[in-house]
Amino acid sequence: MDDQGRTAAGADRRILERIGEMVDEERRLRAALAEGRIDPETEQRELKGIEEQLDQCWDLLRQRRARVEAGEDPDRASVRSVAEVERYES
Repeated sequence: MDDQGRTAAGADRRILERIGEMVDEERRLRAALAEGRIDPETEQRELKGIEEQLDQCWDLLRQRRARVEAGEDPDRASVRSVAEVERYES
């Protein structure tokens, strides 16, 4: 693997780590609701924000992988707005 491949793999790994952190946060929110430490409105509001960020992370990862497959620089991929990502997923 060349230096660019290692750099791309490292960036992808950081995105996946961030995704893992957000999934853990989703679990913490659900547990907090089940234990009565937060109300349903708080859980839903915070989950919505996490889900939007997750969608953006997955989109960025897909963009990066598509660029690699096309022989392009994955670092030229960029985070898209929530509205743009949601439009692609519907």
